[in-house]
Amino acid sequence: MNRPANVDALLQPRPPSPLLEIRDERFDRHGVRLLLKRDDLVHPELPGNKWRKLAPNLRAALDGGHDRLVTFGGAYSNHLLATAAAGRLLGLGTTGIVRGDELAGRPLNDSLARCAADGMRLHFVSRSQYRRKAEPQELARLVEAAGAGGAYVVPEGGSNALALLGCAELGRELRGAADVVAVACGTGGTLAGLAAGLAPGQRALGVPVLAGGFLAAEIRSLQAAAFGGPAGEWSLAEGFDHGGYARVPAPLEAFAADFEDRHGLPVERIYVAKLLWALTELTASGAVARGSALAAVITGQPSSR
Repeated sequence: MNRPANVDALLQPRPPSPLLEIRDERFDRHGVRLLLKRDDLVHPELPGNKWRKLAPNLRAALDGGHDRLVTFGGAYSNHLLATAAAGRLLGLGTTGIVRGDELAGRPLNDSLARCAADGMRLHFVSRSQYRRKAEPQELARLVEAAGAGGAYVVPEGGSNALALLGCAELGRELRGAADVVAVACGTGGTLAGLAAGLAPGQRALGVPVLAGGFLAAEIRSLQAAAFGGPAGEWSLAEGFDHGGYARVPAPLEAFAADFEDRHGLPVERIYVAKLLWALTELTASGAVARGSALAAVITGQPSSR
């Protein structure tokens, strides 16, 4: 098919995203400068790491002549939302393979309803099938069963070797700006690419939003695929998942609302609130050295669409 492949011209992203220093007594008292990398402003519908990871895959899909994208996510997946929006904006069909066949007979939640409104076909599969999607034969079966044979496959969370190249650009934008650059992690792709783009002496810190302790191996595997081996300095701060993905208990909600009141900035609850909570706790405990500049990557805003 004859399609223009200049994704930037079609979607008009706005990198580099702003880097703002804010004053917050919880960091000031420990001698830590807090910076916010407002990557949520890079694109109105594909904010932050969603743009960074999807853009290289969108270019590959268009260059390969594909007219449909197929990808994976849970019932509240921001990645599914971004993929559906990208498909609508680029005129590509989209299929979302959704974890949990028990959802098929229920009314769609707000997140999945938005995906459907953007033209995404939703295909619900059992959790056991979903867990096996990394197996080539099972992946092929899932894609065919979803009616997406021949579509360009974007992995869960958008994290693959191409995505890491996009996220490395985020690291390059932050070279020399901070000692530690922190980001919330779902599948680990953003952290893996971010670390590779930072300058020597800088460290990337990931805050997983899911429990399980599985991300370190995933990050090493992703970096091997993208860069041939380890790239950059990174570490994970576990234990700030607040009960699991999409869980926003009352204390986390109160923290996020307070941060918004203090600084006049919107705080996305699933990823960004957990990141900022973790950085507040780590700074208070002395895990962030006095005199450090600490940059938090703001990857998204609360949904308003």
